[in-house]
Amino acid sequence: MTLRAAVIGVGHYLPERVVPNAEFEKTLDTNDEWIRARSGIERRHFAAEGETTSSMAAAAANKALEHAGLTAQDVDAIIVATSTADLTFPSAATMVQAELGMTTGFAFDVQAVCAGFVFALSNANALILSGQAKRVLVIGAETFSRIMDWTDRSTCVLFGDGAGALLLEAYDGKGTSQDRGILSTDLNSDGRHKDLLYVDGGVSTGTTGYLRMQGNQVFRHAVEKLAATATKAMERAGVESSDVDWVVPHQANIRIIQGTARKLGLPMENVVVTVQDHGNTSAASIPLALSVGHERGQIKDGDLIVTEAIGGGLAWGAVVLRW
Repeated sequence: MTLRAAVIGVGHYLPERVVPNAEFEKTLDTNDEWIRARSGIERRHFAAEGETTSSMAAAAANKALEHAGLTAQDVDAIIVATSTADLTFPSAATMVQAELGMTTGFAFDVQAVCAGFVFALSNANALILSGQAKRVLVIGAETFSRIMDWTDRSTCVLFGDGAGALLLEAYDGKGTSQDRGILSTDLNSDGRHKDLLYVDGGVSTGTTGYLRMQGNQVFRHAVEKLAATATKAMERAGVESSDVDWVVPHQANIRIIQGTARKLGLPMENVVVTVQDHGNTSAASIPLALSVGHERGQIKDGDLIVTEAIGGGLAWGAVVLRW
């Protein structure tokens, strides 16, 4: 028998406020056509006043628990992937733990920007395989609307807020690629490229700061690195592109998603796409897309899924799992 970390629950949360591209035309030299052509984004959600990363994360977690038919007391650990935690510390994860009424186990954050959920999934997988936890809530949650420079049309139109969650449980597999759960992971980073995507604030500046991005350079790295990490993860899992039912990528830009799919030799019909409705929700985008894909009836039990992401750092990685 081979221990696996299998998905037993999924859920997501989006703020009520929907912001269409046309809203930016009031304050910026931009328009709906320009934004769609360069990103594929049509609308995004922004958190309301008083709505926080941790509160959205808890809402998504509750839906995942409900889907699994379990309560927070059945969970051993919570990992929240985020770059926009409510406070410098404590972690958003401990705030979610308290919100859920979970009084045992442990909780911590993972910060790998847009690749955060892939890194969090890998950590959750390791906790389960090592026997340190039987059930782990893995959440991606962001309020990127609070670190936007609203005068920078190249960045502020791209991002949105939201949260998604998966509940993983230890599962005895047979050690083959037909097993349910996480089959392989691949993580990477290269700090030499930190200036391509960053926030110009923090404890060294005494400010929250704003997101800054060299979009063309990020795009150049993204397609190549995403295809490479997905390929490596598939090789480790012993599967090929032809075996894959769904690619669920980080939802940053439709052109990156299309370019990566081409490099992997997969048609867009096999890609779950939500970027048009959510924008780039950073670490929340993959669990959001997984939850929406499941809700739509696209993702079904037994489906083989490849999920990949790249973010500031640069940090990037991929996970292969069977639903």
